[in-house]
Amino acid sequence: MDQLTFLVPAEYDGATVQTFLRRGCGFSSRMLARFRQVEDGILADGAPLRTIDYVQTGQTLVLRLPEDMVRVEPVEYPLEVVYEDSSLLVVNKPPYLAVHPSAGKPEPTLAAAVVGYYQKKGESHAFRPLGRLDRNTSGLLAAAKNAHVAYALGGGKIQKEYRALALGKLEGEGIIDAPIRVREGSCITREVGEGGKPSVTRWQALSGNDRATYLRVCIDTGRTHQIRVHMAWLGHPLAGDTMYGEDQTVLPRQGLHCGFLRFRHPLTGETLCLSAPLPQDMREAMMALGVEEKDPGCSLDG
Repeated sequence: MDQLTFLVPAEYDGATVQTFLRRGCGFSSRMLARFRQVEDGILADGAPLRTIDYVQTGQTLVLRLPEDMVRVEPVEYPLEVVYEDSSLLVVNKPPYLAVHPSAGKPEPTLAAAVVGYYQKKGESHAFRPLGRLDRNTSGLLAAAKNAHVAYALGGGKIQKEYRALALGKLEGEGIIDAPIRVREGSCITREVGEGGKPSVTRWQALSGNDRATYLRVCIDTGRTHQIRVHMAWLGHPLAGDTMYGEDQTVLPRQGLHCGFLRFRHPLTGETLCLSAPLPQDMREAMMALGVEEKDPGCSLDG
């Protein structure tokens, strides 16, 4: 059974277990309720505690996590692991791999590959992705190994920076602040329009020519297809994106890659800055379009 360990600091001396875990450790009330279902779910220096009991400075609290219900059928699939510890996994997802299973599509998914990876290591965790990537978008995706870390890193706490290849010439930088809604008559395709959800995309041109531009892109919101929709609305759809553009001559998928993640680890407090290089197909597309890969690195650092 997996467990988490916390040392009680002086500022929580005399606080209840619930107060310390909620305010000091960032646990959700729902997660605390789950510990009541586990025998000796909360221990202090080896002795069982209730959430209404009190803690003292220097005590070591051990929380025994409930067993995960793994509902995804595992598959053996090669994963590029960028970072891993006992509570977190970050992989570099290749293009053409869906994150979740879809009805009528028996193809491998990242969910099944991650569960298979856990199983091969002798671990049993549910698949808890911290964000999403479209099937044909490549790049970094984090997954929590337990519900506490998933909760602690939710709500936009992971900063992401993308690299995109857009058609046409863009110079300088800009902000697209335009609401995104589901296109009428479709359950998948999005568009900019009145009544949509607030959506903000920030872009910066890194290199390019009249044919295409290599972009650094950050999003303040996480709407479905946000970067693809906003760039098409700007008049510069991503290379290879036939849903929101037309040109697929140099790239058979949208030219979009999540290259950087930055976040504070909820258990160690360490700030992690992770990166994944541009995939080969995007490099080749840039070469075919005569676009240099001038890249100053991540703007999220510091």
